[in-house]
Amino acid sequence: MRLLGGDLRRDVLSKKSESFDAFWHHYLRDHARPGTRALHFFGTTVAVVSVVAAIVEFQPLLILAGVLIGYGFAWFGHFVVEKNRPSMIAHPFWSFAADLRMTWLWYAGRLGTELAAAGIAEMPDGAERAEARSD
Repeated sequence: MRLLGGDLRRDVLSKKSESFDAFWHHYLRDHARPGTRALHFFGTTVAVVSVVAAIVEFQPLLILAGVLIGYGFAWFGHFVVEKNRPSMIAHPFWSFAADLRMTWLWYAGRLGTELAAAGIAEMPDGAERAEARSD
């Protein structure tokens, strides 16, 4: 089964044995473009604020709205800006944790160090991606 230029079954099976640390670097490489990360930060912030508001206001539909909006922005970033497949297809729980970690590090001003450790130089949104990567 092919999805956006990748063999989905092979990708899912090969990633099942990774550690979260290895996945984290893979996740960051899948978010190399600043535009993709910005859309994730916005979407994740909307989702978190919606969950908190849903709890405070006793409005469970806000959770659904926040999650849909959050994933909408994130997936738009993958398909339009990054031109890749969201990582959550292979590892939904690790992707969720990695997204929260990436957003927290961005707010804390420490994401640059993690991006450098994953081998990511600032890539303009219009630049071509190098398809051959060593994972």
